[in-house]
Amino acid sequence: MNRVCRLLKISRSVYHYKAKLANDSEIKEALQSLAEQHRRYGFAMMFQKIKQRGHQWNHKRVYRVYCEMQLNLRRKPKKRLPSRERIKLVQPKKMNISWSLDYMSDSLMSGKKFRTVNVLDDCNREALGIKASISLPSKRVTEFLDMIGSRRGYPLQLRVDNGPENIAKEMVEWAEKHGVHIHYIQPGKPAQNAYIERFNRTYREEVLSMHLFRSINDIQEITDKWVQEYNGERPHQSLGNLTPWEYAEKQLASTNGLY
Repeated sequence: MNRVCRLLKISRSVYHYKAKLANDSEIKEALQSLAEQHRRYGFAMMFQKIKQRGHQWNHKRVYRVYCEMQLNLRRKPKKRLPSRERIKLVQPKKMNISWSLDYMSDSLMSGKKFRTVNVLDDCNREALGIKASISLPSKRVTEFLDMIGSRRGYPLQLRVDNGPENIAKEMVEWAEKHGVHIHYIQPGKPAQNAYIERFNRTYREEVLSMHLFRSINDIQEITDKWVQEYNGERPHQSLGNLTPWEYAEKQLASTNGLY
């Protein structure tokens, strides 16, 4: 034995050493307790809490046990959007060629938040509708678009941003059902949806920032009256100082009453 140790150049104590299995039960109890109390804590925060409790365990040992217990927080992967094509914003020659859709938010007098979904025809800048609600999931938005489509017909294109409501399954299926192409603007490029962005600013200045709302019905009533005024009385320089409805009548006359 001595000869073997000399040949291997190791001491006899190293040769005879037997690893002792560490008892990690106390560490497991501490980690389990923290995991139940603080579900969103990661390892760094848990280790600091363990030190606060006076334990002197080595961080490598604690991390090994932490991984064995599979307490690693799973990170939700960032949802990747397909590349969006940049298309120059051009005013359509006819109505129902392209609509723009966007969302806004504000609050009631009580402090409760609400949202609006705004729909605009890019041709004559007509406000096709504004719906206010505490919540606007995709299903409710598509129902609102169906209500507009039932009296006006559906557009060839709907221009939207990359918000969760617009990329949702319900919205995509609605578009396929009615033969509507959804044109998603590039992320972070609101200027590619400039018609509705300009409309939103006007709506903000003349309605949302000018009134105090007690309820959703209060918002909807004031908004509906404003939409009538916007479409029927407000001249637009971009339309040759015609109102949206006057411009629409002019366009319909030139196309024999057809969209």
